[in-house]
Amino acid sequence: MDAVIVMAKAPRPNKVKTRLTPPLDSETASRLYCCFLLDKLEQVKDLEGICPMIAYTPHESADFFTSIRPAGFTLIPQKGGNLGERLANVSGYIVKQGFKKVVILDSDSPNLPSKYIYESLRCLDTADAVIGPCLDGGYYLIGFNNHIPELFHGIPWSTSRVTELTMEKAANCGKTISLLNEWYDVDTWKDLLRLKRDLERPLHGSYFCKNTYRMISNPQVVSPRS
Repeated sequence: MDAVIVMAKAPRPNKVKTRLTPPLDSETASRLYCCFLLDKLEQVKDLEGICPMIAYTPHESADFFTSIRPAGFTLIPQKGGNLGERLANVSGYIVKQGFKKVVILDSDSPNLPSKYIYESLRCLDTADAVIGPCLDGGYYLIGFNNHIPELFHGIPWSTSRVTELTMEKAANCGKTISLLNEWYDVDTWKDLLRLKRDLERPLHGSYFCKNTYRMISNPQVVSPRS
């Protein structure tokens, strides 16, 4: 069995989507992130042949994630001081459970095509790791068939060099890595406007994130003039 894990934060004001405030207020930004999260969980729930999981933070948000998780999802608390430590700890834990392939998704790319997730699993038939690069230099997905903690150490997170340096680290430790097509995270107002346009005229194969679309279609959230 293969594992697909969604990295998730509790949608609390001033803790998520802070680069969208302003123009959004912190409460609206947190509700928007909650929509992203619900859509991502719905997408993963519909994938076939995988074991779905949520790696959540902070630790005390377990009750919230228990209340929103779809049937069949396992909850795992994130552990570590920074994103690299949390990713390394999650990946190490999942590999120890005996899963043959492990794919970790962010929750910031709500309309990511499901075919990219399936493709990442196929890539792991021949490669040690796989990355789904974002247009901003980060990544929306990382996967592997063995624990490779080096991929998460010494990375300057939230910079344009995350994917580049992760691939360098894979090469330096003798691991092969496959690269998926680029997609985009929604972190800025410009990203959100692009998402709104793409949902109004869906791209071929992109995931229709209904909760997100319903919210950003509200002119009080995203003005038609934006």
